[in-house]
Amino acid sequence: MAVAADGSSIGSFSGGCIETAVIAEALESLSTNTPREVRFGAGSKYFDIRLPCGGGIDLFFSPLRKAAVVDELFDAASARRPFTISMDRETGSISSTPAEQDQAVIRDRSTIRVNHVPAAKIVILGHGAVVENLANLTTSYGLDCEILTPDKDIVARIIEDDRVAHRLKTPAATDLYQADPWTACVFYFHDHDWEAELMKQALASPAFYIGAMGSFKTHDTRKALLNDIGVSDDAIQRIKAPIGIIPSTRDPATLALSTLTEIIETYHSHFSRTHGTIAL
Repeated sequence: MAVAADGSSIGSFSGGCIETAVIAEALESLSTNTPREVRFGAGSKYFDIRLPCGGGIDLFFSPLRKAAVVDELFDAASARRPFTISMDRETGSISSTPAEQDQAVIRDRSTIRVNHVPAAKIVILGHGAVVENLANLTTSYGLDCEILTPDKDIVARIIEDDRVAHRLKTPAATDLYQADPWTACVFYFHDHDWEAELMKQALASPAFYIGAMGSFKTHDTRKALLNDIGVSDDAIQRIKAPIGIIPSTRDPATLALSTLTEIIETYHSHFSRTHGTIAL
């Protein structure tokens, strides 16, 4: 969360429970040009602020004396590079380095190190109404999304909304997308001849989630097709199929919601222990 000298802010810690007090503390830190640590919730000096969970939040506030560090963090986040923010609790100095740790937050004497990993990104490969439904939900949730589809009309509509879409002209593997460890690959093909080579490509990547639409019977056919083109059974085990948390749904909007929920749950189960948060 960042707070400017005029009281404007961006970001959140608690969905509204403590933000007013956080802004007040940040402005006080700016006015004195000194760092501070403040507890909110249980054990806090703010006896009238209670968190719904009954716990507490310890926040570190520090005036941002060097704007260059913001550029460094922005560039790393834009390039989807994990990084570590180091903050001195006594001097308030802030610096960043490439990711140094697996743990989300480490306290070492006067230093606090917070690890940041890229946000989830979703690549949707397929055709049909569910492709646009998931793209719309993903955008509303605030994640980056790319669409690869043989459907030129879907591509046109997505591009018209200033979002990323590519038309697949063949079912072969493609250079149109790259999956990093924080990417989810979603397959929504009704014609499964389209998906085998593209799925093989996804399974060779470090993507944290690979899911495919269809029944258990459909997935048995899929597994045979993948075996035929050299994909091992161990690799195939990575596929979430049938996709989503709501079984046997055929409605495109519900299937999209079911898929996004499973992706977000999987992302947090993989990375919540390595992804910290920071207040500036």
